[in-house]
Parts: sequence; C-alpha cells; structure tokens
Amino acid sequence: MGLIDGDEVRRAREGDREALVRLLRKLEGPVYRTARYMLGDEQDAMDAAQEALVRIYRNLSGYRMEAKVETWAQRIALRTSIDFLRKRKPTLPLEEGWEPHRVGKGSPVEWSGVAFDVQEAILRLPEPQRTAVILRYQQDFTYEEVAETMEMPLNTVKSHLFRGRKKLQSWLADYQEGGVLP
Repeated sequence: MGLIDGDEVRRAREGDREALVRLLRKLEGPVYRTARYMLGDEQDAMDAAQEALVRIYRNLSGYRMEAKVETWAQRIALRTSIDFLRKRKPTLPLEEGWEPHRVGKGSPVEWSGVAFDVQEAILRLPEPQRTAVILRYQQDFTYEEVAETMEMPLNTVKSHLFRGRKKLQSWLADYQEGGVLP
C-alpha cells in the first residue's frame, strides 16, 4: 500500500474535493483486497468495499490522525467485512478464479487449484486468525500495524498469527510435501 501524505489527508478533511478523491482512490484497492480475502466472494467484496469507502468518507472528519490513515481505513474495511459475514448464509462461496498474489508457482491449472485450496483454508480460519493472516501476509502490514488495525495487544496478534499459520500448514501440508508451495 503506497504511503498517503498526511497533508493530503488534512486537505481532504478540510473539504478539498480533489484531495478527497485522490485519498479514496489510494484506499480503494487495499480496502477491496481486504474485503475480498475476508469474504471470498467478488460481488460481496465489491459491495463491502463500496460500503467501507462510504464509511471512510463519512467518518473522515472524525479521523484523529494518530494512526496512519491506511491502518484506520483497514479497520473500517475489516469491520464492514465482518458485518457482511454476519449477514450472509453460513456457507462461503469459493471461486476457482481467485488469485492471491502470494501463492506458489506452476501452470495455470496448478495455480487455480492451489489458489482455490489456499483461499478455502484461509476462509476456514477462525475470524481473528483469518484477519491477522490477511493483514500480515496479504496486505503486508507490520505486526504493529496488524495490532493497531485489529485493536489488540501485539502479543495477542502474534498468537493469532502463530495459530493461523500452524492450521494453514497442517491443512496445506500436501502442497508443502509435493513442492507446490514454497
């Protein structure tokens, strides 16, 4: 996620429409990716991302600039995605075309199978572990940024990441043994 200039955020908060549009455009991709990873469904992710961006816009005046705006926006994206999860049916639709940016190498056929299995495994994680894994490994947040976004102590986040990694390693052991995943 590209760094967003604090001056641009200040201008957007003060009503500079161009600064606001630039800010929302910079946040749009990361917000969508978080929703996509959390929800597993493209249409739900688009809806959740749109709702999150509206919430970001509406709450920008309340943003205290204590944390990075990216972290603050991710917190809103996560809460919005969790709201969508609560509203939906208990089953999570999975699409074979999903392509996380950090899955193993191979042919397109192998890629889609691996991507499907990785997505399924991530979606099976309990919510706090899934959120921590997505923020740390898909969004490249630091441990501190994950803790701040999830509003949890750093050690709790590390514990969620440890447990999530262990579950993913167990569930995806066949790939590791077969050399598909690094």
